[in-house]
Amino acid sequence: MKAFILDRYGRQVALRLGEIDDPMLGDDDVLVRVRATSVNVLDSKIRSGGLKAVLPYRLPLVLGHDLAGVVVRVGARVTTFKPGDEVYARRADLRIGTFAELVAVREQDLALKPKTLTMVEAAAIPLVGLTAWQGLVELGELSEGQKVFIQAGSGGVGTLAIQLAKHLGAQVATTTSSANVEMVRALGADVVVDYKKDDFEAVLHDYDLVLHSQDRQALDKSLRVLRAGGRLVSISGPPDPAFANEIGAPWFVKLFLRVVSAGARRKAKSLDTSYSFLWMKPSGDQLRKLATLIDAGKVRPVIDRVFPFQAVNEALRYVDTGRAKGKVVITVA
Repeated sequence: MKAFILDRYGRQVALRLGEIDDPMLGDDDVLVRVRATSVNVLDSKIRSGGLKAVLPYRLPLVLGHDLAGVVVRVGARVTTFKPGDEVYARRADLRIGTFAELVAVREQDLALKPKTLTMVEAAAIPLVGLTAWQGLVELGELSEGQKVFIQAGSGGVGTLAIQLAKHLGAQVATTTSSANVEMVRALGADVVVDYKKDDFEAVLHDYDLVLHSQDRQALDKSLRVLRAGGRLVSISGPPDPAFANEIGAPWFVKLFLRVVSAGARRKAKSLDTSYSFLWMKPSGDQLRKLATLIDAGKVRPVIDRVFPFQAVNEALRYVDTGRAKGKVVITVA
């Protein structure tokens, strides 16, 4: 089968289109013919080698986390899916590789595609949808009537998180540029701060939850917009000791992460708030819940551009500019 392969780490390294063996199918796996995939910032971080300490991949490596496609074959113990089913998923860490024609996905990570979405639209959901769900519902425990600040509202995670937060009954604030103000308002944002004109710290006060995706300076300011007892959930770091324990990191990685997150945790404690790092986990169950919301018209994907399979490197370069509104999708048919 054809796949885009990373032969060496580097920020501007191009992936190589090549032929590789079809995936081996385990007893708990589902073989899926990929119809569409999407590009995430995580793909660029892995390509650069910046995550080698926590994700020890062996090169050569096929990148790609999201997929929408059709079931080809199922493993001996699979009971939920059958050939011909239209499905979507975010593959597990250390089993990525959706920039390819075929992938083997763990049954527990897979869900039936939302009926109201095309393959292209469904491929835009898994990673960002699961990140929004786990940040707002699981770690953030967001409830009706609360106030949540979702950074970078026009990005992949932001566009999904705004809609999910509104469905949960929260008041939503976000940041974006002037060009995207109307778009994020249409998604449900109640308060929109143009980061090129205003400092969000001067506008926002007494928030219950912040979904943080920016740099350390924005993290410090975000902690200050929380009320006492409020929570900050970060998807951009720094990783904390809880994450190190979760991934079973070796002692020296645990020590390193304890040190790099000490400032954020100490700052949060001094303000009577909490800091948590979120590393999104694949979940077929949560994708089923998202599919229900999507088919009910509560959440919809936002897609900026669609590239053909041969243009994977061009799609990566576009995501690297940081200007994408919503998701960048690749068709693999």
